[in-house]
Amino acid sequence: MTFPPSFLDEIRARVPLEGVIGKRVRLVRRGREMIGLCPFHKEKTPSFTVNEEKGFFHCFGCGAHGDVIGFLMRDEGLPFPEAVERLAGDAGLALPARDPRAEAREKERHSLYGVTEAAAAWFESELAGQRGAAARRYLDARGVDEETRAHFRIGFAPDSRTALRTALEGDGVPEAMMLSAGLVIAPEDGGTPYDRFRGRIIFPICDRRGRVVAFGGRALGERQPKYLNSPETPLFAKGSLLYGQHLAAPAARKANRVIAVEGYMDVIALHQAGITEAVAPLGTALTEQQLEALWRLAEDPVLCFDGDEAGARAAARAVERALPQLSAKRSLRFATLPTGQDPDTMVRDRGRRAMAEIVAAAIPLSDQLWKMAAGGRTLETPETRARVNKQLQDHVARIPDRDLGFRYMEDYRQRLRLPWQGRRQGGAPSFVAPEPPVRRGEALGAGGQGIAQPRERALLQLLLSFPALALEQHEALAGLHLETPRFAAVVAALIDWAESGPEPESSDLRATLAAQDLDDVVEELVGQDAQFLDRPTGIDHARDLFVDALKRQHQRLEEQATRAEAEAAHTDEEAWEQTRERILRLQETAKAETDIPDLGVSPRASGA
Repeated sequence: MTFPPSFLDEIRARVPLEGVIGKRVRLVRRGREMIGLCPFHKEKTPSFTVNEEKGFFHCFGCGAHGDVIGFLMRDEGLPFPEAVERLAGDAGLALPARDPRAEAREKERHSLYGVTEAAAAWFESELAGQRGAAARRYLDARGVDEETRAHFRIGFAPDSRTALRTALEGDGVPEAMMLSAGLVIAPEDGGTPYDRFRGRIIFPICDRRGRVVAFGGRALGERQPKYLNSPETPLFAKGSLLYGQHLAAPAARKANRVIAVEGYMDVIALHQAGITEAVAPLGTALTEQQLEALWRLAEDPVLCFDGDEAGARAAARAVERALPQLSAKRSLRFATLPTGQDPDTMVRDRGRRAMAEIVAAAIPLSDQLWKMAAGGRTLETPETRARVNKQLQDHVARIPDRDLGFRYMEDYRQRLRLPWQGRRQGGAPSFVAPEPPVRRGEALGAGGQGIAQPRERALLQLLLSFPALALEQHEALAGLHLETPRFAAVVAALIDWAESGPEPESSDLRATLAAQDLDDVVEELVGQDAQFLDRPTGIDHARDLFVDALKRQHQRLEEQATRAEAEAAHTDEEAWEQTRERILRLQETAKAETDIPDLGVSPRASGA
C-alpha cells in the first residue's frame, strides 16, 4: 500500500521517537540528544543516539540510521506497511482509504505550501511599504524591533477586500487554491471571493519544519474579532501546532525547558528578550496534541498563565488534559504571573530578569493539583479533608502510570495527615496547611546539589579561565548536564558564544555573559575572591582537568539514573527498605567527590 507523504509526516509528528525507542533501549539525555547501547549490535560503550528534534536515530558503531518507522522495521523485522499501520494505531490515526483521488489531494497539498509562502512574502512586503505605516507604528509602540519582525516574518494585510487575491492571481495562483489555503472567503450567495485578512498585522504560523501553513491576524483599531486565525485546511490543524515551535526548538532542547504562554505577542516579546524557548497555543486551550509537542521539547514544560480567574481556569484545563498522559519522564510546571500582567508587559515593564524569576518559581503539577483540590480551604474539619482527599483520588486515578499515581497519593496523604498545631480559644482545633513533604530521596540525601557543586564549579572555572578551551570543547558542552541552575545558565551562554561565529573573540564572551545577567555568577566563579578547586598551570593542564571532571560528571548522572530506577521499582515500605542499602552505597560514591581539597585562589590565565 502506498501512503501519502502527509500521512507519514503526521505519524512522525504524533509518535515520539524517544518513546518508541525507549521501550527497547535505556536512554540517557546528553544535551540535545539521548544516548544508549545500540540494540542492533553488541557494544559496551553507548554509540546509539536519538535526536527527537530532527526525528532520527543513528548508531556511530554499526551505522544504523532512520526515523521512527525505520526503527520499528529494523527492531521487529516488520515490513514497511505493517510498521506504518502499527504506529498509526498508536497515534490514533485512521489509515487512509485506498482512493485514487488521494494522490491528487496530496499533490494539491504540496502545492499549497507554495501558496502560503507566497502570501507570507506579500504580507511582509506590505508591512514594509506605504500601506504598512500604521502597523509599523503599532509594532514600535509594542517594542517589537525590526530584527524581531524579520525573525518572525511579521506582515500586514491592508484594509482591502481584494488586495491579496489580486496579488496572488498575478502570480498565477488559482482561486481554488486560495480557498483551500484559507486565504480568501467564498460568499454564500456565490459572489466573488474576498480576502480573509483585512486591516490586520499578520503573524505567519509555521509547522515544525518552518514551513508557513497558516496565519494569525491582529486587528488594528476596533475591528472584531481582535485576533483571527486561518480556518482548518489541508495544511493546518490548529490543535496540533504551537506558535513559534520551529524557532523555539533549538533553545528548548539545549536548556531542556520550554515555556508555553498565551499569545503571539507574548512569544515575540520573550524571544526578543532572549527567552527563546517560548511557544503558544493558537488561540485555544492546550490540546493533547500540543502537550505531546511540548513534551518532545522538554520533560517538564512550564505553562505560564495570568494570575486571574481566567488563568486559573486555563491551568485547571491543562491539568485535566495532562493527567492521562503523565509518566515519570513527562509532567508539567505552572508559573503564575501577577494579576494584570502578561509576559509581554512583564518583560517590557520589568525586564527579562523579572520574567525569569517567575519561570524559576514555577510549581510542579502535583502542587497545582493540590491547589485545585484544596481551593484555599483551611482543612480544619475531617469532613473537609475527606472531600479534598476524594477529589485528589479521583484526579490521580486518571494517571496511567500506577507507580506515579502511588507517589502522588503518598505525597497528598502526608500533607493531609499533618494536622493539628495547637488549639484555638475554646478548645477548637487549629489546622495549619502543610508544606510539601520531604521525599524519600531527599531524606537519604540523594541528588543533593551540595555534592554536585564542587565539580560543577571546577568545570566552569576552567572554561572561564581559558575561553579557548570552551571553543574546542563546545560540542562536549552541548551534552553537559549540570544540576545547579545558575551554572547551567553559564554553560548555555558559553555555547552561544562558541557558536556565534567561526572565530569568536574572547572579548565578546563577557558581553554574552552580561547580556544574560550572569555577571554575579561569573564573579562568584572567577572573581577576585573566588576559591579554585584545581590550579591549572596552562591550557594543556586545564584540558586534562576538564576531561577528568567531565568524566566524573557523566558518572554521577549514571549513578542518579540507577538510583531513580531503584526508587521507581518499589512502592511499599517493606520493599523500599530492601533497596535502601543499595542507594546508600551509591551515595557514598558520589559523596566522596566532595573531599577534593581547596587549593586556594588561582591566578587566571585569561579571564572571561
